[in-house]
Amino acid sequence: MNKKVAIIISPNWKDYAKKYLDDCLDSILKQDWAGESKVFLIDNESTEESYLYLKNTLETRLIPSLQYEIIRNIENAGFAKGNNVAMQAAIDQVYDYLVLFNMDTMADSCAVSELVKAAELNEKTGVAQARIMLWPEKDKINSLGNVTHYLGFGYCSGYNETIENYEIKNKDIFYPSGAAFLVKAEVIKKIGLFDEEFWMYAEDQDLGWRMWLAGYKCVLATEAIVYHKYEFSRSISKYYWMDRNRIIVMLKNYHLLTLLIILPALVVMEFGLIFFAIKGGWFKEKLRIYKYFIMPKSWRYIFNSRQSTQKLRKIKDRDLLPLLSSRVSYQEIESSALNIANNIFTIYWNIIKRIIIW
Repeated sequence: MNKKVAIIISPNWKDYAKKYLDDCLDSILKQDWAGESKVFLIDNESTEESYLYLKNTLETRLIPSLQYEIIRNIENAGFAKGNNVAMQAAIDQVYDYLVLFNMDTMADSCAVSELVKAAELNEKTGVAQARIMLWPEKDKINSLGNVTHYLGFGYCSGYNETIENYEIKNKDIFYPSGAAFLVKAEVIKKIGLFDEEFWMYAEDQDLGWRMWLAGYKCVLATEAIVYHKYEFSRSISKYYWMDRNRIIVMLKNYHLLTLLIILPALVVMEFGLIFFAIKGGWFKEKLRIYKYFIMPKSWRYIFNSRQSTQKLRKIKDRDLLPLLSSRVSYQEIESSALNIANNIFTIYWNIIKRIIIW
């Protein structure tokens, strides 16, 4: 039976369509995937002008044989819910593979077919991420799969390194970058869609973690190349979502004993982050995070979400240790203080990982 591919372009918001859609769409039209496919696009509370531009562009640019569907949200539903609406629509229409592309990406002509090929190499593969390169510096890496530090920090593997100088050691990755990856519909039906509580940031990390816990693999599709017009955002609100969601993802996915054994390191890290927040001017956002975690409704969500996640568990935390990192290695935030912290937390990790047998 021929497999069907749903290509989901990340939600349009504000002027994203005018800035990015043409190049993204050009790359989709050039895909060599021979099977049936359909483009799904979510519009998240954009202006009427931006929505009409999006609609007109799809109507005039897509060839008749390539189907498309626009789903318009009356509010900004965030990255997680925006993509969930499209993924659920694709699942309801019996598509086998869901391929997510950020609107600010451009895919090589073989990207979709190579993602499918990588996913089909092993029946236990649930997710395949593209080899994401920067644009216009096409020889520089954006992500060769994303890494999780044992204290919850997620970052891109190989970021800003030159691909010729970088050795790709392992095709297994902890989680996929939300910018460009494929997930099997049959697997997503078992483990669930993005957690909409995250709204933005770390929803892909949570998805990958759940994938591993449920006994599936996340892999890098080295021959599926996608270019990303990536810009590192230093907005104050970003710190709220990233740091809050870092904590949520650990509370949901770690074994309870693992949470207890890393607690001393978490406490030390929190003091460091408070200092960093004061120095960086986002201490109010840090206080917002603490406010979130003292709300009863937050703990009801965490308890229920954790229960659902732990029911998926088919492997031990011990099995995931080789995929966890003890160092944060990301050039956008490199500093002498980070290097000192890395050394301290690496020593602690080398001790406790010998204890984790559950």
